[in-house]
Amino acid sequence: MFKAKRRLAVLAAAALAGTALAVVLLTGGASGGSSGVTDVDGSTSAVLYPAGHQPMAPDFTATTLTGAGLNFSSYRGQVVVVNFWGSWCAPCRAEAPILAVTAQQYRSAGVAFLGVDVRDTTASALAFTRDFGITYPSVNDSSSEVTLDFTSVVPIAGTPTTLVIDRTGHIAGAVFGTVTHQELADILTRVTGEATGGS
Repeated sequence: MFKAKRRLAVLAAAALAGTALAVVLLTGGASGGSSGVTDVDGSTSAVLYPAGHQPMAPDFTATTLTGAGLNFSSYRGQVVVVNFWGSWCAPCRAEAPILAVTAQQYRSAGVAFLGVDVRDTTASALAFTRDFGITYPSVNDSSSEVTLDFTSVVPIAGTPTTLVIDRTGHIAGAVFGTVTHQELADILTRVTGEATGGS
C-alpha cells in the first residue's frame, strides 16, 4: 500500500515537473545515506558506494526493444552496467558513443551492459541504438516502472544515469548525469578488479 502511494506521488511529481524523468528520492541517499561514499576522479556526480552501504539492485522483468522478455535476475553473477536513457535526451546522445565503446572493451572481462529506455517510443529507441552502434540490449520502460524500482534504492533524479552492479547484485557505483569513459573505467576497474586498456 505504501509502495503504491509512493509511486503515485513520484509519478505525479514527475508529471508536474515536466522534465526528463524528474524523479527525486525524498527519503535520503542510497541505502539510507551517503556514509562513506567516494567521489570518482573528483567528480561529485560519479560515486563508489562502500561495502556495507551498497544497496541491492531490484529484480525486474521487462521487454527488450526487440520484443524479447528479460528477467534481470539472469544477470546475477556478472558485473552489470545499467544505463537509464532516452532518445529524446541530449546528454544521452552525448554519452552513447562512450557506452558503446566501453561495452566492447569490457566484454572480455565479463561485464554486461543493459539499457533502460525511459519514456520513449520503440521506433525512436531502435533508431538511437542503430545510430550509435549500441549492440547491448535495452528494455522498454515507457511507464518508468523499472526506473521507479531503482529509485527506491538509489537517487535517480533524471536521465542519463548509469549504475554499476557487482556480481552479488549490489549497486557498487553510479554516475548521475553524462558518463565519461574515465569515470566508468575507474568504477569498473574497482568492481571487477581488472583494468582494460583503451579510451
